[in-house]
Amino acid sequence: MKKALRSIYNKLYSYFGAQYWWPAESPFEVIIGAILTQNTNWLNTEKAINNLKKYHLLNPGKLYRLSQRRLASLIVPAGYYNIKAKRLKNFLGLFMDTYHGNLKQMSLLNTQSLRCQLLSVNGIGQETADSILLYAFKKPIFVIDAYTRRILIRHRLIKEESGYAEIQNLFMQNLKADVRLFNEYHALLVRLAKEICLKNKPKCDSCPLKGEFN
Repeated sequence: MKKALRSIYNKLYSYFGAQYWWPAESPFEVIIGAILTQNTNWLNTEKAINNLKKYHLLNPGKLYRLSQRRLASLIVPAGYYNIKAKRLKNFLGLFMDTYHGNLKQMSLLNTQSLRCQLLSVNGIGQETADSILLYAFKKPIFVIDAYTRRILIRHRLIKEESGYAEIQNLFMQNLKADVRLFNEYHALLVRLAKEICLKNKPKCDSCPLKGEFN
């Protein structure tokens, strides 16, 4: 499995090149984006973030003091805006009340402790928590999403019933715990799924992994 995972990475990197993901100007913006991008595409997330920037609100203290109703009105492009406004407020409650808006202080926790704390926030699930850990806090943890699952199932590397932790362990146990590697690998899998390994009518003939495992 170690050889297979490394081969996938090398082929995708050779095909697509570096992805420079996550696109954000600060770790805090990464966190806000990770929550907003739930159940929507990145273009819509960017529109919502740009609304916050337009009014100079992409700041922990300002968002913490902003009413939930006003926050919801600004993040409409991200969809499910009332739910997401509540989720953002839930995170901000933890962040401001416990860490006084200090990301460096929050990052001092080890990976698993910080993960547990993020998962305790209503509205933050495993994928969102791990995205925050990897991309905002630079913790070596592999993010699993629907794109990764789809690719691995189609190449018969996992079973359809495989759970989040099982798939994550596949990467964590067979790859070096390296933030840069995990970052680039996840971004490459997302790129492959969005452009070639589509949910419907995948472009298998164009796949850089064609014939690799089946």
